Parts: sequence; structure tokens; C-alpha cells
Amino acid sequence: MTRTTRTAAVLAASALTLAACGQVEVADGDDGDDGATSDAATTDGASEITVVDDQDREVTIEGPVDRAVVALSYNNEFVEAIGAGDRVVGVDRGTVQRAPYLGLTEEDVVGESIGELNYEAIVALDPDVAIIPRNGAWQEASERLEEFDIPVVVVTSWDVDVFEETISILGEVFEEPEGAQAVKDFHDEIVTSVEESVAGLEPVPVYWETDQPYITALPGSGFDQVITGAGGTNVFGDITGGDAQHEITVDPAAVVERDPAVVVHEMPPSADPYPAEQVDEIVAGIPARPGWSGISAVENGEVYVTNGWATSGLAKAIATAYLATWLHPEETADLDPAGYLERWATEFQGVTDYPGEDAYVSVGGTQ
Repeated sequence: MTRTTRTAAVLAASALTLAACGQVEVADGDDGDDGATSDAATTDGASEITVVDDQDREVTIEGPVDRAVVALSYNNEFVEAIGAGDRVVGVDRGTVQRAPYLGLTEEDVVGESIGELNYEAIVALDPDVAIIPRNGAWQEASERLEEFDIPVVVVTSWDVDVFEETISILGEVFEEPEGAQAVKDFHDEIVTSVEESVAGLEPVPVYWETDQPYITALPGSGFDQVITGAGGTNVFGDITGGDAQHEITVDPAAVVERDPAVVVHEMPPSADPYPAEQVDEIVAGIPARPGWSGISAVENGEVYVTNGWATSGLAKAIATAYLATWLHPEETADLDPAGYLERWATEFQGVTDYPGEDAYVSVGGTQ
């Protein structure tokens, strides 16, 4: 009996149990031939795919993967980048909100977040695999979906440290080795160019702020790696701990005391640019913070506000290029972060109405 046949049988018996696990309305999973195959067709076309995910779990998938549920916008960006975006049939709400260009709608939502998934909705879609980040509900999903023979692969695309592993896993799952290699090559092109440009230069002190005021990155965070990779030094690099993402709320006075030469505030990722007045308010507000007028970054107009869709994309490689040009403008004159961003958007994300870098990166001045 194939996975599809078993899924149909078990679904009828388990619908009430699964319905209690989520709050998303279930979309109709019956879309004709796309949603189901006969035993014979499955047998003739099946290929076993075995991967080791980022939790060191060996996962076997009955391929080819034609239907996938993918949680986390960064995971979906990478799936799109390797050429498999058209096989995604279910996502979390954050993906729909952050990346509308992927063509996914509310009807494709199977979870309010990566930690709150609706298993009845997932099963109704009859996916070949579910892909969930390690900070999502992958353990619960593995247990709930096991009886329907829907394997769960853990992939965490926000983690800079496991970029190569992440792209390799996705390339194996979707059997897109060439697409995966193209993404790796583009990433390596950026990172190598930055490394060569900033090698041996004096590090510049940086304060990197995430989407809320005074929340900053510590060693272990991807943003800390952006800073060091760009030829900078994290003004809070001597502090350890923080939350699960190695971020912590700091005293505003401590920022003044540590006197960063460059300040970066990254807004939450959104492929749709934020309204100009919302960005302008943040750009003007940072220099106006009590005591901040004397910070070197404010005095010299080195305050930057970015959209995380641009600067956290591609495992933060594009952010590293941007920051390097802000820290070492003369030595990085040949770097083209705006070009990298445009290529990522148009070549790897399929954005057809790319608005240009000014929609995602803003520069602040003195108070």
C-alpha cells in the first residue's frame, strides 16, 4: 500500500484528533490528479531519498518530492532559490506575509507560526515531506505526522553556520543538485569577495540592532558573524548568553559608552517595502535617543536602517557585503551589494517588480 493510500485511510479515523492541534481552517486538499496518484504510478515513479537533517536524524522520503509543506520564510526562500518553489503546497502564515511574491496565499497556510502548526491541514494536502526549522515544532510534527507516513526534515535556513549543509539537504530532498550548487556559488562569490576586501584591515566598532530598540546581537548570533565578516567588531562582543538566538536587550547608556562608529537597525523581513514614513521615523529616531547625539556613528551620519528581507537573505551574505562597504568604503569600492541584492531578488527569488535597493536600505544623518 502506498503512502497516499494509507494517508487517506488514516485521515478519516484521525481528523478529530488532529483538528484540536491547530487553529487554521483546512483548505480543500482534493485538486484532482495533482493531489493523488495511483498505486501503480507511485510504484513506477517512486525513488527513495535519504537525507541527514540538521538534527542528525536520518530521514527517508518516498520520492520524488512533488508536494512539500515548508515552514519558515527563510526555508521557503531557499526552496525557491534552488528551483523547487512550485512544489510547495503549504506554509506558515509568516511566509505568506513576508514573501508574497512566492504566490502563496491564505489558502496555503497550515500554521499560524513555525511553532503552531495545523496537522489536519497538513495531512489534507497529502505532502511528500514537511520541512520545519529546529526552532519550530518539528518534534511534535514528527510524532503527529508519522502515522500518515509524512516524513519531517529539519532545516534551519536562518543559521549562518549551517548554510552549506542547509542548501545541500534541500538539494537532496528536491533532487535539485544544480540549483543548490548555483545558490552555493552565489553565496561563496559574495563571501569570498568581502573576505578579500577586508583582509588585514583594522576592525571598526559596530552596534547592530534587531527589530526592537536596544535588542542587539551577541557572539553566536548570525548578526555577530555579519559584523566580524565585514571587517568590524561587535561593541557587545564581550558579552555571552542572551536568548536562543543569542540576542539581548542592552542599556541605552551602554551603547553610548561603547561608542560605535556604525549603527545598524534591521527591521523585520518583508519583501513588500515598508511605507517610507515608517522607515523615516526610525531613521530620525535613532539619533534623537537621549544621549546618542555624541555617538560617533550619529555624528558622522553612519546610521543605517535596513529591511531584513534584504539584509538577512541568503544567510546574511548580502548584509555582510553592505556592512563591509559602510565600514571600509575605500577598500571595498569594487563590492556591489546593491547588485547582489538585485540578483538575489530577480534571479533566485523570481521577483518581477523589484523596486531597487532604496526600498530596503536607508541612511541616517546627524541629529
